[in-house]
Amino acid sequence: MTIPGQLNPSPRLLLGPGPSDAHPRVLSAMTTPLLGHLDPQFLDIMTETQEMLRQVYQTRNVLTFPVSATGMAGMETCLVNLVEPGDRVVLGVAGYFGTRMVDIAGRCGADLTVLTRPWGEVFDLDQIRETLRRVRPKVFGIVHAETSTGALQPLDQLGKLCHEFDTLLLTDCVTSLGCVPVELDGWEIDAAFSCSQKGLSCPPGLSPVSLSDRAVHTLKSRKTKVQSWYFDLSSIQSYWGGERAYHHTAPITMVYAIREGLRLVLEEGLSARFARHVRNHLALKAGLTALGLKYIASEGHQLPQLNAVRLPDGIDDIASRKRLLNEFGIEIGGGLGEFKGKAWRIGLMGHNSRPDCVFQVLAALELVLGKAGVSLTPGVGVAAAEKVYATS
Repeated sequence: MTIPGQLNPSPRLLLGPGPSDAHPRVLSAMTTPLLGHLDPQFLDIMTETQEMLRQVYQTRNVLTFPVSATGMAGMETCLVNLVEPGDRVVLGVAGYFGTRMVDIAGRCGADLTVLTRPWGEVFDLDQIRETLRRVRPKVFGIVHAETSTGALQPLDQLGKLCHEFDTLLLTDCVTSLGCVPVELDGWEIDAAFSCSQKGLSCPPGLSPVSLSDRAVHTLKSRKTKVQSWYFDLSSIQSYWGGERAYHHTAPITMVYAIREGLRLVLEEGLSARFARHVRNHLALKAGLTALGLKYIASEGHQLPQLNAVRLPDGIDDIASRKRLLNEFGIEIGGGLGEFKGKAWRIGLMGHNSRPDCVFQVLAALELVLGKAGVSLTPGVGVAAAEKVYATS
């Protein structure tokens, strides 16, 4: 038997839809020696992590903590805890990750109504209001930042609307937390989930969730057991709540990581962090537009942290991304669902929302597009980005 050599992967700049590069301070924190998951020092670290997560989520929700699994586990956690068989649920679907909520809610036995928009568009309140009035659901779920299309769904009035009909609002904040405003209390959001590997600049492995008092009351009023033992919040809250009772062995190193990631967010300040993402997005957008690439989401609803653009006619998606990876060490994402082979998704999330990342990917894309036969003026993308930085 041949023993593999020590790990030594080629350097990569991760500018896809996630994971993004972890911040160096996060990686350093992960070298901290392990503690036991019930060690008093680690329990203090848990408390610190929860409090910082509340600040980033802009909430006072007691039930706020990182689920010990990836972002999709947060989606499942929220749905399996809030939905019982036969419950009426409405889900807004305008992209790939809305369809995932549909799948999980169906497995929960929900009486499901799917509200749709063309991929890349967002929902308006009138469309949602009419459906809520007709269905009177227990839960309405929607994606805040649709990673498959680069569209940002407005949420600021949606919680208030849902509560007019005694409906809980569930939001997918996987690609939004730490990149754009997420205000759980101000927007009256009842349940939210996110991930560690995007805006929080950590490796994948944790899914921050938060439930309002209204959602916790719904959980406590269930008539049936939660179908998942591991994600049953009525049990796991005893570990992340005041009791700190054993539920599972927490991923100690990942908790160190997200604690440091949250510290970085709060040190920078939420407003400054959001402004940084917008500034770098505008520079990248100017460069991509100069290269002839068009955005999927409409003006005014484009994510600053995830830029989804259509491929020019005749461009081989896989071959071009492979060249970008092999020749320049840059990863970007391809399209999903109806945009498979037709779009690129370029992430500027968390630590990777930086001017040097913008310039690197624009310069590399120009060469890749040129080799694929696209006629371009040399340096046009970088020049367009420079102009934005010079005037912003």
